[in-house]
Amino acid sequence: MEELITKVLTKENLKTAYETVVKNKGVGGVDKMKLSDLKLYLQENWENLKSKLAIGEYQPNAILGIEIPKSNGGKRLLGVPTVFDRMIQQAIHQVLQPIFEPDFSDYSYGFRPRRNAGQAILQAQEFINEGYQDIIDIDLKSFFDIVNHDYLMTLLYCKVKDPILLKLILKYLRSPIEISGKLQKRRQGVPQGSPLSPLLSNVILNELDKELELRGLRFVRYADDFSIFVRSKLAAVRVKESVRRFIERKLHLKINEEKSSIVRPQKYEYLGYGFVSSYAKGSKGKFQLVVSKKSLEELKRKIKYITRKTIPASFDERIQRLRWLMFGWINYFKHANIHNKLKDIDSWVRSRLRYCVWHHWKKPNKRMRSFIRLGINPGISYAWSRSRMGGWAIAQSPIMRMTITLKRLKQRGYISFLDYYHKARS
Repeated sequence: MEELITKVLTKENLKTAYETVVKNKGVGGVDKMKLSDLKLYLQENWENLKSKLAIGEYQPNAILGIEIPKSNGGKRLLGVPTVFDRMIQQAIHQVLQPIFEPDFSDYSYGFRPRRNAGQAILQAQEFINEGYQDIIDIDLKSFFDIVNHDYLMTLLYCKVKDPILLKLILKYLRSPIEISGKLQKRRQGVPQGSPLSPLLSNVILNELDKELELRGLRFVRYADDFSIFVRSKLAAVRVKESVRRFIERKLHLKINEEKSSIVRPQKYEYLGYGFVSSYAKGSKGKFQLVVSKKSLEELKRKIKYITRKTIPASFDERIQRLRWLMFGWINYFKHANIHNKLKDIDSWVRSRLRYCVWHHWKKPNKRMRSFIRLGINPGISYAWSRSRMGGWAIAQSPIMRMTITLKRLKQRGYISFLDYYHKARS
């Protein structure tokens, strides 16, 4: 049998890994090497590096610890490998994924080929509408920080018999992390930001999936976000306790009790979606998807930043940024019933864009000339250009709606959230 490290180091596999890492972009690691420098580095050093990798003598670099803010006010620690180590980890991922993929559960949706969060949401909705409406919503405490290396390596060994590749993976797991210029040893956890971490997390949590399937339970899991669906509160209490014991004793992980709960659909949120009762005829007891309040607030926060009148951006740049935000957001939330919400958001966005235009005109004379150029008679143009109303009030006034019309906005590239939502759902 061909050693797996040999497959990892094939020209075809490494070429794909290189292209993937470059496409995913990202910052450099502790060695400060940029992605743009990787090609030259490989040309100069590859033969020596390949030899060390093949015989198990390669020593990975430390990973760079970067803290990013979380929506709840806390911080998440990302571990960023060097660009070369990212390429090698991606190459390992590409070889191991097909080996482990057939064993993964049909109800696991995160970081897998042809699977996504939308499928997880629709499966959760299906379970709820089948009557499994007591939901055990479990949050794993600091999952990526406390993964047990010995247990993970034991699971890997069940399918990966190549000692050199296993040794390399363990080295990556044990690579120290540099935080604020100081190196810290790591004896547990898988760094978020590593190309290998998603696969390794699925390898461990697949043991949970298999246990839940063995018990005949209905569940959905997206990475470390998972929920279990049962028919009664009593069953939910019993299952939650037994699953907690399994997670702690077998997987060596912990449940965050403060964030884990048993809820009914009306109080349940999953991957940014919420669930509300459907009032459609013949849909008694059924639930439809909506966007959670938190997700809507996050969207509005991003829109507000893009359309803030004081940021140094042209009108066309603002429109383009809005389009990028809209495409990603709508494609993710297209399963939700949000027609009325988007109608309100579109009205608000247009007012903010008109406010940007008003602010850009700045001087009264320029505002007057702009109104005249846009078809308003000189007398009215003069009066509005000297108005003492606040900018936000002006943005929502008839004069701005008559001049900065929807038609003119579209000519500049504007697309409404509602229009794109209907297109994405069709």
